[in-house]
Amino acid sequence: MNLDEILKRYGTGERNFQRVNLQEAELTNVNLSGADFSYADLRQTRLGKTNFSQGCLREADLSESILWGTNLSEADLTGAILREADLTGANLLKTNLEAANLIKASLCGANLTGVQLSRSLLFQADLRPSSDQRTDLGYAILTGADLSYADLRAASLHHANLDGAKLCRANLSRRVQWGDMPADLTEASLQNADLSYVNLSNAILRNANLKGADLTGAILTDVDFQGAIMPDGKVHD
Repeated sequence: MNLDEILKRYGTGERNFQRVNLQEAELTNVNLSGADFSYADLRQTRLGKTNFSQGCLREADLSESILWGTNLSEADLTGAILREADLTGANLLKTNLEAANLIKASLCGANLTGVQLSRSLLFQADLRPSSDQRTDLGYAILTGADLSYADLRAASLHHANLDGAKLCRANLSRRVQWGDMPADLTEASLQNADLSYVNLSNAILRNANLKGADLTGAILTDVDFQGAIMPDGKVHD
């Protein structure tokens, strides 16, 4: 099934496009909301500003795809492969990315509010702000996620659940180049998280829960721990 046929069928009401091969296709500024692209081959596709909201891309392969400003809100991408994908400015509001592969993906300025990222791989992912928008992971579920070596400078993680997550050598320090904005983990839960050698310089962790977290070698210069529960269970004064 080629691209023109997919668009024609979608226009007539069809929504099932499982396992289609659109590798290296260009599909920009198109409305495909509610469509099912489970297990599809979308490697190296250009999908900028396409609307996949409330759609299904379970276990789809989107490796090295370009998804600038793409709308994936409330879509199901469980187990999807987004390795080295460019999701700059994408809308991932309440998207299900559980167990997804986002290794080395760019999520600069993406809206990830309420996203489900449990057990996902975000190794070396870039979550810095874009030129006009802060990366928002507020209320995100990142339990057991691997964010090792991720760049989270100036990201907003307020109320995020990072219990058991791996943030070894992740960078959450203040990013001077972007309005001097610190990473915000206000009221985030980081119980039993691996924060070894993480850079938290100037980060905000007010009322965060760090009980049982591993802070071995962490850089904690000027971190705001007001009201935070520390690894030993004591509340920081």
